[in-house]
Amino acid sequence: MNVEAYLSCIEQADSYKYYGKVLRVVGLMIESEGPQANIGEVCYIHPSKKDKEPILSEVVGFNNEKIILMPYAEVNEIGSGCLVQATGKALTVKVGRSLIGNVVDPLGMPLDRTPLPKGLSNYVTEQAPPNPMLRPPISEPIQVGVKAIDGLLTVGRGQRVGMFAGSGVGKSTLLGMIARNSDADINVIALIGERGREVREFIEKDLGEAGLKRSIVVVATSDQPALMRIKGAYTATAIAEYFRDLGYHVNLMMDSVTRVAMAQREIGLAIGEPPTTKGYTPSVFSILPKLLERTGTNDCGTITAFYTVLVDGDDMNEPIADAVRGILDGHFVMDRKIAERGQYPAINVLKSVSRVMNQITGEEHRTIANEIRSLMSIYEDNRELINIGAYKRGTNQEIDRAIAFHPKIQAFLKQDVFEYKTLEESVNLMTSLLNGGIH
Repeated sequence: MNVEAYLSCIEQADSYKYYGKVLRVVGLMIESEGPQANIGEVCYIHPSKKDKEPILSEVVGFNNEKIILMPYAEVNEIGSGCLVQATGKALTVKVGRSLIGNVVDPLGMPLDRTPLPKGLSNYVTEQAPPNPMLRPPISEPIQVGVKAIDGLLTVGRGQRVGMFAGSGVGKSTLLGMIARNSDADINVIALIGERGREVREFIEKDLGEAGLKRSIVVVATSDQPALMRIKGAYTATAIAEYFRDLGYHVNLMMDSVTRVAMAQREIGLAIGEPPTTKGYTPSVFSILPKLLERTGTNDCGTITAFYTVLVDGDDMNEPIADAVRGILDGHFVMDRKIAERGQYPAINVLKSVSRVMNQITGEEHRTIANEIRSLMSIYEDNRELINIGAYKRGTNQEIDRAIAFHPKIQAFLKQDVFEYKTLEESVNLMTSLLNGGIH
């Protein structure tokens, strides 16, 4: 028995509890005199009523020598003079294999109020991204089970992709398809800032029983405080990292990064940051790379990440969309016009790109994909002429060919919600399409 290790722990342990007291509450912010604490540390605020549970909060800033806290829950029971107790630790959650199949909140507690499974480990939610020199290159494709993605926008194992779309274009449905059809070992799904009604709908309809069996869902609804919504993103990423370090191939799906940015903006404005680009504070643009760079490959396993980005008025160049697109390894643009034509999933292949596709696909696959993209591009460039009947057949051989292949390509791109195709089947369908096999 290693007694010295125990003696060392006893020597380092602090037997004192540090307390401060609440001075004022302004909006989201609680100002406290003491205790001694660091940024990111969790504190308990003890309500004045004795029968009430302590409220979890986090240190988010300082004002002169006073501490600025933000609570993880609504603050109805906090008054001037309430005791603030420092824990000396950052937020940790319980995580392990027995958590698979559960729906949890940002603090890692089951949403259906059942007790946590046994055999879980403590894991800190805020981790540093892997060292770039220790990240293995992305070398193999991951099967997503969606023909348009597997065939024309092939995703690599450990790639990070943004899904850019306005509201109601089918992001959640596409995430559900990927969760059910992908050949990853585990899905970690973060629903950040969702309407309460949509959470159960997504779990029961889009994800389904088969999808939930190999998924962990982290939920922070829109009515929860801003800090809880941010912690939902951090907790989901930490859970994915835990399984990656065990050697698993993990899918992380976050819906949506935009709402994480909005929550950080709320916190930044509350603690006195100046609003800069379209009202977003500087801290928003500093936390995005820290959060998104945590996923990807490491020397144990991989996290393939899909982040949805809500674009206001379908403007793909708004600040958050622009920042996220610069950080990630590819982007899928979901187009409202395509959805209005009844083509689902409504991915605009010509505006989308997978930055690692050329490294992970064979020459034959790339040639077929490039030829189909070329046919789509020629048709789109001449769509108006074709639709109004201004183009006469036989004028241009390439346009004639694009017109002939257009119905076949549209048929290939369409996919029913519960239709499943492997990566090989998608590539074979593309080959058959160009050889005249799909009608």
